[in-house]
Amino acid sequence: MSKLPHVGTTIFTVMSKLAMEHNAINLSQGFPNFPVDEKLISSLESVARESVHQYAPMPGSPDLLNGISSLIETAYGRKNDPTSELLVTAGATQGIFATIQALVHLGEEVIILDPSYDCYEPPIILTGAKPVRIPLSDNFTPDWQRIEDAMNDKTRLLIINNPHNPSGKVLDASDLEQLATLLEKYPKVILLSDEVYEFITFEKKHISVNTIESLRERSVIISSFGKTFHITGWKIGYLIAPAALMNEIKKVHQFLVFCVNSVAQAALAKYIQQTNPLELGAFYQQKRDDFRQLISTSRFDLLPSEGSYFQLASYARISDEADTDFCIRMVKEYGVAAIPLSVFNADGHDRKLIRFCFAKTTDTLTQAAERLCKI
Repeated sequence: MSKLPHVGTTIFTVMSKLAMEHNAINLSQGFPNFPVDEKLISSLESVARESVHQYAPMPGSPDLLNGISSLIETAYGRKNDPTSELLVTAGATQGIFATIQALVHLGEEVIILDPSYDCYEPPIILTGAKPVRIPLSDNFTPDWQRIEDAMNDKTRLLIINNPHNPSGKVLDASDLEQLATLLEKYPKVILLSDEVYEFITFEKKHISVNTIESLRERSVIISSFGKTFHITGWKIGYLIAPAALMNEIKKVHQFLVFCVNSVAQAALAKYIQQTNPLELGAFYQQKRDDFRQLISTSRFDLLPSEGSYFQLASYARISDEADTDFCIRMVKEYGVAAIPLSVFNADGHDRKLIRFCFAKTTDTLTQAAERLCKI
């Protein structure tokens, strides 16, 4: 009998495969198709000739941990101990999995806010805990009263994703104030804050849980070098958490992967001293603006994108098809792949919205827009 009977091939794999089969432009899966920084390539080339090819220390290489520590202090003003409060992970997904396995117990409950990324629920089920899926409001902001109504003495973990995938929504200060007030009522609840798009925000700046003392003392915060430095294939992320929580997470991490790619860690340790992730927002804002302008004459209605590298679009003026059917037809007939939003909802709620990834070259976005404007 399957331990995950409802889990099949992810929609991201399905749509990317379909895009390849039909030679379509892939704006579905969230990965960039432009080169990485030459400085990072140079770092990788140089460290590959050094003695960095054996197991790295379980929590991460000291040089990289120190670099992450400095980055967090520079970006958020949070002083931290790299030896006890940081962990390098094999991507953000592995960090999320290890966190849930370490901190959630049989019979407990974990609150997930829908639409949500698909890696949250499986590790909850594997612990024997119960995922509690709460829909966000129509504008993708949390309904704090509804969340509070769902909490009880079994609630162990609350997961937030900010900036939000798939909507691109960024929480404002009042949301985080309400979150802090809510968690005061439930002192045993831990916050898992997925902030992998933390440096990709535009007019509205990201407020990290790292900056809120009352929250960070009971939070595990997830970050991703893959997203920040557009190296998704390297599969390297990191966590920051209070030492007591991190100690439990490390217990799972060491038996899950033990350690993370040593060469990649060495390259990042050098590169992190040569770059400024705080400048990343302007880079992606230009891509967002270009993409929105390119499809402004289409029949798609674009929703706001405040962060991440995703753009939601309504196709309600084009078709009343189910979003999954519309996306499949769009690949086959128009040669552009996107992601249907309903797959991010536990109940499959379909609002006739699809998600485009604009982390692409100008040429790719231009070609995709020409096709989208013909629909």
